[in-house]
Amino acid sequence: MHRVLFIDGNRPGSLHYRWSNKLEPIAEVNPGEEFRLAIPDSSGGQIAEDWTTEDMGKIDESKFDGALGPIYVQGAKKGDVLEVEIKEIRIATWGWTAILSDFGVLKGVFPNRLILWSLNNGYAISRSDFLKGVRVPLRPFLGVIGTAPRDYEYPMIPPQSFGGNMDNPLLVAGSKLLLPVNVDGALLSFSDPHASQGEGEVCGTAIETRAEVRAIARIRRDLKLSGPLAIVPEEPAVGPSLVAMGISCDLREALRESLKSLTRSAAAYGLKEEEAYVLHSVAGRLSISEAVDEPNYVVSSYLPLALFTSRS
Repeated sequence: MHRVLFIDGNRPGSLHYRWSNKLEPIAEVNPGEEFRLAIPDSSGGQIAEDWTTEDMGKIDESKFDGALGPIYVQGAKKGDVLEVEIKEIRIATWGWTAILSDFGVLKGVFPNRLILWSLNNGYAISRSDFLKGVRVPLRPFLGVIGTAPRDYEYPMIPPQSFGGNMDNPLLVAGSKLLLPVNVDGALLSFSDPHASQGEGEVCGTAIETRAEVRAIARIRRDLKLSGPLAIVPEEPAVGPSLVAMGISCDLREALRESLKSLTRSAAAYGLKEEEAYVLHSVAGRLSISEAVDEPNYVVSSYLPLALFTSRS
């Protein structure tokens, strides 16, 4: 029987905290062969299941988003394209979300807060009175997948043309992510498992958790890429939603205005502003609704009503 390579992100030295083509590979895989990964949560295992908001002062932020890798893909050459197929994502039975007051789209508006979730039977359920009764459907994905850059070194945030910290909730099991190969071996890395995330991850975190992942890397030479490309499974229907629109000549300001309007409007449906902010970060949607009527953009932030109008 063929043994599947297992790469354990809990072992010392298995994570890196910068994107660089100078990093030494921790493992090698053959193209087309399945491999397994054990990926810690985005805190690198710092946040424990018994933590409260008061414990957040213990966090070493330099250890956030450590990536498992790099992994050398045999035969991958500079100029190729690497196709990474996510076969399976198995998450833990609990996760966490945090409002970080100095991070996120509405930084400085809300104080630090840590929310713990139970992840069972297809849903995330808050373990406290915060968002009590809300059931967030689980849709696990990986927030970070990337190859090595051609030159220079980069921090883990923000994303770059080689992928990295994209936090794209479309990259679920069944998706194929295509990335440019900038150096021989590609030097592929993975990080930041999420149990669920809204588009934009607006409060700075999703439902963060650890995961075991099955994946396959293939080499493609039939196309050229300058940035990430993906083939993703069909998205589930959203249903009736509460939609708030922000309008500004600055796209980020339009997003901020739409989120402010949404969090305030959600009070009519029994959500506190802070709860609406977190709920959008873990399960909400975003769209650029209008970009042609210069100079202003319209950004729509929306929450499916089924998430919170039926809570007990």
